[in-house]
Amino acid sequence: MGQSTAPLDRDTGASVRRIVGLALPALVVLAAEPLYVLVDTAVVGHLGRIPLAALAIGGTVMTIAAWIGTVVAYGTTGRSARRFGAGDRAAAVAEGVQASWLALAAGLVLVLGIQIGAEPLARAVAGSGPDVAETAAHWLRVASLGAPGLLLAAAGNGWLRGVQDTRRPLYFVLGPNLLSAVLCPVLVYPVGLGLVGSAVANAAAQTLSGLLFVGALITERVSLRPHPRMIARQLVLSRDLLLRGLAFQASFLSATAVAARFGAASVAAHQIAIQLWFFTALVLDALAIAAQSLIGAALGGDDAAGARWLARRVTVISGVCGVGFAVLIGVGAGVIPTWFSADPQVRDQAMIAWPWFVAMLPVAGLVFALDGVLIGAGDVRYLRNVTIAAALGAFLPAIWTGYLLDLGLGGIWAGLSLFMVVRLATLLWRIRSGRWAVVGAVR
Repeated sequence: MGQSTAPLDRDTGASVRRIVGLALPALVVLAAEPLYVLVDTAVVGHLGRIPLAALAIGGTVMTIAAWIGTVVAYGTTGRSARRFGAGDRAAAVAEGVQASWLALAAGLVLVLGIQIGAEPLARAVAGSGPDVAETAAHWLRVASLGAPGLLLAAAGNGWLRGVQDTRRPLYFVLGPNLLSAVLCPVLVYPVGLGLVGSAVANAAAQTLSGLLFVGALITERVSLRPHPRMIARQLVLSRDLLLRGLAFQASFLSATAVAARFGAASVAAHQIAIQLWFFTALVLDALAIAAQSLIGAALGGDDAAGARWLARRVTVISGVCGVGFAVLIGVGAGVIPTWFSADPQVRDQAMIAWPWFVAMLPVAGLVFALDGVLIGAGDVRYLRNVTIAAALGAFLPAIWTGYLLDLGLGGIWAGLSLFMVVRLATLLWRIRSGRWAVVGAVR
């Protein structure tokens, strides 16, 4: 028998508390892994240049697993939220079961692939430098053993967000990461494992996190058998999110490649601005995750009007956050770049990108919220199409034209701004059309 969900409260204060109540734990979960990477980098950095370079190479390869995990989590949240909104918690959890089987299979494939291809992968990323490539390959083979756990945790995050439980993921992710942060220096130094100790700590934390999420599934007392048809439907959704992600990867890699062609100072300044951009995206993504959960539940409960109301509310909140970031980054223009570089040429180049960066932040607040709305609604095919169109039709032509015309960093960030504006226009059109607000437990 289905479990009914609470009706949507359209009181503004209550809705803000509900959105923030989902977004804040999600933000901590999103931040846990980057913060652990910083700790890991600090610990390994004292081993010397080659281990640190090897960690950078290995970590770059392992971002593939993190990217697949994000796809699994986002795809699962919307489907689980719809089932939950329809009053069927068991069906919502069942989506998590099938996503977990999919995650486990993908994790095992990654482990096998990295065990076989660690050395060529490391050499491809490292370029010249056999010592670094060999050390990175050794780290990769050990660290990859945590991939199944990492992807199981991603699937667990997805279905728990779908049933609007963001507190257990907080404990299941933060606890193992804190344990690993303690374990890493112990294994690296007193135990004497060196760089391998970092990989062991990493894999142990990811495996423990995955097991905690599996334990949460078991306590729900639902069938744990795989259902190929449901997994096939999830694969279609994951395919669309993966293609959308590829468009992002191509865009940001191209931006870095073009910046590098303008000289070391330009690419260094670009790195400062783009990493700050990724940091703000982390906060705004937490609000998008809240939107995924709430929108999916509203549509699953046949409340299209409530879903549209929530879409407006989340978009306003995220837009205000974007404006707030713009003010902070704008006011700090003379100070923030000095935190990252003492080179006056780098700071001068950063000032070229800065106005574009600041202007993009309010737009980003709106875009990320609307992304979350459409993912929660299961309108992922449209998101895939417009992201690819914006990348291929606006961003990539703009930045390579900027390169040919020698427009420097300003041309790159103008291209990024165009990318965001095109995405905003297409997302607003979709929201206004109402075609995304399809009700029912399954889209």
